Amino acid sequence: MVNASRLRRVRVAPGVSIAYADQGSRAGVPVLLLHGLGDSLRSWEPVLAHLPHDLRALTPSFRGHGDSDRPDHGYGPADQVDDVAALLDDAGAGAAVVAGHSSGSQVALLFALTHPRRTRGLVLVGAPGPRPDPAAAAGMTAEVAALADPVDETWLRGFAEGTVAGPVPGAFLDTVVAEARKVPARVYQAAWPGIRDFDVSRALRWITAPTLVIWGDQDRVPVATRESQDQLVDAIPDARLVVYPGAGHSPHWEHPARFASDLASFVRGLAA
Repeated sequence: MVNASRLRRVRVAPGVSIAYADQGSRAGVPVLLLHGLGDSLRSWEPVLAHLPHDLRALTPSFRGHGDSDRPDHGYGPADQVDDVAALLDDAGAGAAVVAGHSSGSQVALLFALTHPRRTRGLVLVGAPGPRPDPAAAAGMTAEVAALADPVDETWLRGFAEGTVAGPVPGAFLDTVVAEARKVPARVYQAAWPGIRDFDVSRALRWITAPTLVIWGDQDRVPVATRESQDQLVDAIPDARLVVYPGAGHSPHWEHPARFASDLASFVRGLAA
């Protein structure tokens, strides 16, 4: 569990603040860890337990998620990018390695394009493809539109379990579901169009940060196929793909020690 003494809040807009965890040495390289839809900063707990102390992990809960505020608006990727920039300012971090999981990878991509000088490196985990695929997203579009408060726990648990291909600790999955229950239906519905319609395909060639794409070869999310990973690697000038055999859409949940090691090696390689 995230150490309570490491929890912070930052005001990102009038009347809106988000929660974030600040772990590791303040002198270390800052690494932003951005979660996907319905998750929170706690979704990175398995990885945080394995990260070396010389990396400074900054892990927010996006607005509407976890213990962050839930305003009436501001749930698009660009809003999240502005919130992340405010977090870095609050933490006194000029630039960071930016890692995002699932829809969090879209925020990471947009941050790298919007703030290239603040992006030391980019890590994309279970990333959707660089251009919209409405047909592949149609099922999720219908499910999100049908959500009502309180969001059905069975649906949330099925959603979480569908992102893994192998076993993960039951207590951790319970935490993921409990955090997802904090998210109102209106937040899922406000955030989803920006995720579904996200398209930076023509801009990816302008990303200057070295990029690591991590994907589980049992990922069954229709918009996060092997083809979409190859499209990202082909479009981003300095990108490489690492495949986790047997892992699903959330390889950092299934193999947190390996993920932490790969992340630390990537960060140290940037310094070298």
